[in-house]
Amino acid sequence: MMRRPLIGLVILALLLVGGWLLFQRELGARLYAQAVEARAGGDSTRDLPDGLHLYLCGTGSPLPDAGRAGPCAAVIAGRQIYVVDSGEGASRKLGLGQIPVARINGLLLTHFHSDHIDGIGPLMLLRWTQGTTTSPLPIHGPTGVEAVVAGFNAAYATDNGYRVGHHGERIVPPGGAGGVAMPFAEPPADGTPVVLLERDGLTITAFRVDHGPVDPAVGYRFDYRGRSIVISGDTAASPNIVRNARGADLLLHEALQPAMVGPMTRALDARGQANVAQITRDILNYHASPEDAAKAAKAAGVRQLVLTHLVPPLPSSAFYAAFLGDAVDDFDGPIIVGEDGMLFSLPAGSEVIEREDLL
Repeated sequence: MMRRPLIGLVILALLLVGGWLLFQRELGARLYAQAVEARAGGDSTRDLPDGLHLYLCGTGSPLPDAGRAGPCAAVIAGRQIYVVDSGEGASRKLGLGQIPVARINGLLLTHFHSDHIDGIGPLMLLRWTQGTTTSPLPIHGPTGVEAVVAGFNAAYATDNGYRVGHHGERIVPPGGAGGVAMPFAEPPADGTPVVLLERDGLTITAFRVDHGPVDPAVGYRFDYRGRSIVISGDTAASPNIVRNARGADLLLHEALQPAMVGPMTRALDARGQANVAQITRDILNYHASPEDAAKAAKAAGVRQLVLTHLVPPLPSSAFYAAFLGDAVDDFDGPIIVGEDGMLFSLPAGSEVIEREDLL
């Protein structure tokens, strides 16, 4: 008697599969149209409460990582949007998170390592073509940013001409292409911050960090309506982080776990990859560990610590505990291993830090 229901289920399954194969084209087109209707032109910032918000558009490093773009963070203050660093793939993560690239007010660079700047070209292009903007992207950075911006402008000049020729000056006004360098002098070595911008209640300050031999290298602090976010940039453990993160709501800090990099070095040596093995040794002396970041967060009295620029790559959250090591013993507040697509919201007039995943 059991065979009849089983045969019936098999027949039903075959009919469903057959129906899908028969109408696959029509169903696929319909589902695609529904997805486009739901997402095209979307804006994740539209309904955010007034306050500070942090979107992680890249939490990776130069090492290959299928799930993470290069270093990138977007800070939203009211209706203003500033992006800190633009690594490879960052613009795609901004788009996937429906952060309106056309509304970006400026890009701030922490330093000029390739993995922090190699996504500048796409960011300039998308801001221009998606917003019909008539002025280039302001790109703030320490002295030296002029050469970086000039290089990207030169590299994209021919493509910009194609865009104007194809779409017309009404859609892509020529004056909006590329970027414009906004250099500032490197802040003092003692960690004294310098004010870069004060606009509509938002104050952005820059402070020097220790990423030697990379120089200049800075971090940034954002203050808006009683809320604050600090971004370390790439740095070894530094008292300048503690000084400038004092009392901040959220500290976004880079992190490299030496205990997990060590096996990479040994494996590379064993395979005769002496060059790359030496690089994995060298990187230990100018990056901070999760434990270093946790100690800085505690000393500064921040509410929440978020780790980014993760080294080595972590293929799944199953590795997070090993990556954190003893950091959980060094900081009493929440420690979040950053992932692309995370959005942290700090509403004005409160002490709340909310989190959601946009990807």
